[in-house]
Amino acid sequence: MYGYAGRILRVNLTDGTTKLEPYDPEIARRFLGGRGFSAYILYTEVPQGVDPLGPDNKVVISTGPLSGTLVPGAGKTDITTKSPQTGGYASASVGGLICAELKYAGYDAIIFEGTSVHPVYLFVDDDKVELRAAADLWGKGSLTVEEELKKTLGEAFQIATIGPAGEKLVSYACITHDFGRQAGRGGVGTVLGAKKLKAIAVRGTKSIPIADVDAFRQQARTMYKACMESDALEVWQKYGTAGVTTWANEIGAFPTRNFQSGFFEQHESLSGEVMREAIVVTDKACFACPCPCGKYSHSQKHNVFVEGPEYETTALLGGNCALADIEDVAYANYLCDELGLDTISAGNCIAFAIECFERGIISSNDTGGLELSFGHSQAVFALIKKIAAREGIGDVLAHGVKHAAEVFGGDSADFAIQVKGMEMSGYESRNAPSMLLSYMTCDVGAHHNRSWSITYDIQVGRDGISADKAAKVIELQHIRPLFDCLGACRLQWVELNLNLDYYAQILQALTGEERSWDDLLKISERVWNLTRAYWAREVEDFGRAWDSPPPRTWKEKVTTGPTQGSSISWEDNQKLLDMYYEQRGWDKNGIPTQAKLTEMDLADIVTS
Repeated sequence: MYGYAGRILRVNLTDGTTKLEPYDPEIARRFLGGRGFSAYILYTEVPQGVDPLGPDNKVVISTGPLSGTLVPGAGKTDITTKSPQTGGYASASVGGLICAELKYAGYDAIIFEGTSVHPVYLFVDDDKVELRAAADLWGKGSLTVEEELKKTLGEAFQIATIGPAGEKLVSYACITHDFGRQAGRGGVGTVLGAKKLKAIAVRGTKSIPIADVDAFRQQARTMYKACMESDALEVWQKYGTAGVTTWANEIGAFPTRNFQSGFFEQHESLSGEVMREAIVVTDKACFACPCPCGKYSHSQKHNVFVEGPEYETTALLGGNCALADIEDVAYANYLCDELGLDTISAGNCIAFAIECFERGIISSNDTGGLELSFGHSQAVFALIKKIAAREGIGDVLAHGVKHAAEVFGGDSADFAIQVKGMEMSGYESRNAPSMLLSYMTCDVGAHHNRSWSITYDIQVGRDGISADKAAKVIELQHIRPLFDCLGACRLQWVELNLNLDYYAQILQALTGEERSWDDLLKISERVWNLTRAYWAREVEDFGRAWDSPPPRTWKEKVTTGPTQGSSISWEDNQKLLDMYYEQRGWDKNGIPTQAKLTEMDLADIVTS
């Protein structure tokens, strides 16, 4: 198989055995790889109704055909499991270098199943595969363990780890790689913690077979040249995602004080320019990336090094908690990275707790004596540590805002900012109907990376709803997740305007199979319908109610900033859903019809 290593590594943590399986060309044809392969394995191999933290759940780590090749940004790996945070589908993408190392070691994917009695880590050195004892690593931080394993095994090994939050089964624990890259959402690190898998260490020296080397090389050069000549390259290289902060404030989308507003009065102190001047040490790129958006930073105030903060971290731990010092945000980022917490969910949970405290729903009796208020950095740091340790109020927040609202009571559910049990990422959307619809219908929960449609709202007008806005969300939900099937970063397209047809052309040179961009989009649509069917299978009452926006978006108006007074009515939200479901070919409850599943070549997989 050109473009693929051709092998799957299956690891049984219960009995400590490993075995190799061939990569099925038919699965590659129908699902490409990466996220598509993982979704197929989750649906077909994980029995209905399993406990996400039980031995029958599986974790699939999958590369795509472009992973590890000389395609700009070909450094993405998908990690999929049944989510302990939502009870549905979890898929988290991570950059860095490990995807290339997996392919070079000769594996397109690793499937973890069962549960180890004792802490272990997986050691992979080409064909040498071992489960090694990790009792001495258990309890240590993600960054600490990565450093220790590199010292023990050598710098050539690429490492992925979980932190204490994963060990303690915090529902939104992440997997960390390359000293600051995270597979952050859905609790993928939590499932590894339940399986007692502390880390993965991989080194490879093999090659990836290419159907037409000359054509591949020429197309890769064309793509790199287009990236390097992009007008946006200089700014993107300089600031990375931190450059979004000022823009988000200007349009009233920067989450502030638990999404009460989209404008933070002190946003300038968190800007990309301030961050670059105050804490950035150097730029940092993932595999084969010509535009290093990562920033390796040093907070002298707290004496820590951290990658970032990325925009989402600045938005949720910064503006959403009203922290106005970039060094405090960097330290909160460091704590989450070391402890193994998703910064988006952690920032939401902390902001939610602060608002509950300020409203009198909870008190210092509930917080262990902590006085909570927006802008209080020490309280934020303390809550991060409490969440990771499952200590006191941290044990409640460790399950997310949906659960915390059930525990705290009052009217707190109205300002628990989540969809499907997952906390919302960094865009206040009460004046951006298509962006809110993107959150409502995202296949993992309230996450922006599947359909970042807020720019379309701005382009066509932010007031009002339309079938065109629903159509744009669907279009983006096919384009953006397709990159996670291919194993490449989408930012070269999003930020540098790289032509999408290039990807089909270089994939043809790589694999020898002729497929247009539209053909690839059809595969992405197939995966989207499969994951929706997975939700319907796993959640008894799944449907329209699970696509509901946070009540704050329709019960309250934005309090300050450029979008002050904005909200989107419940009726308009429901109309948008109707338009969306109709265009998707789903029924009025948001479930794929049999006709749609047949159209998507899924009838043999989805049986009910």
